[in-house]
Amino acid sequence: MKYKHIFFDLDRTLWDFEKSAEETFLEMYEVNGLKKKGVNSFEEFRTVYKKHNDQLWAQYRKGEIEKEVLSVQRFVLTLAEFGINDMDLSKKLGNEYITLSPLKTNLFPYTHEILQYLQEKYELHLITNGFEEVQQVKVDASDLRKYFKNLITSEEAGHKKPDARIFQYAFDKASTNASESIMIGDDLKVDILGAKAIGMDQIYVNFTNYEHCQVITHEVDSLEKIKEIL
Repeated sequence: MKYKHIFFDLDRTLWDFEKSAEETFLEMYEVNGLKKKGVNSFEEFRTVYKKHNDQLWAQYRKGEIEKEVLSVQRFVLTLAEFGINDMDLSKKLGNEYITLSPLKTNLFPYTHEILQYLQEKYELHLITNGFEEVQQVKVDASDLRKYFKNLITSEEAGHKKPDARIFQYAFDKASTNASESIMIGDDLKVDILGAKAIGMDQIYVNFTNYEHCQVITHEVDSLEKIKEIL
């Protein structure tokens, strides 16, 4: 058997980030009375937030800002677009999001089935750029910990995907190497090309059928199809 170790990404690969975020935002929007404060609709609030969150996460991945800045600033910038300048509310929303979101248990179809299947044949590990305390809660709330020997976060490793050093850190922790491992993830640049750069085979979970011209090891549009490969 070529592979002994499988490394999974968590968010948007196993754990349905978008669905969980939407549920959390709807809750926050209503509980904090944001409509009365000038945020016309939940959809608008979510769209504006996503724009700022994506930009700040790009900075965070490059090490340009700390997570504490990201957690609050994404709400500061979002509220500012609706004419709300309220640092206390921004901090409250930041704390609520980090507390509520990881408790959501939305997983992509076939998550438990494919993990049960793979666990019988390989050693499984998670490697994620998410915040340490948040990802640990997600894994427990969604009953995923039982499948994985290691949960490697970028905070623990000191480097974020696609940096080769986080993959090397993961190999060292799992007592393995690139040649006997494979990476499964949804982010072409961060998960797949990051793994490829260190000589690791990859399975690109392309739920949205995103068109690209990268040469990668395998590509699937559902978790169930991983069974055809491994």
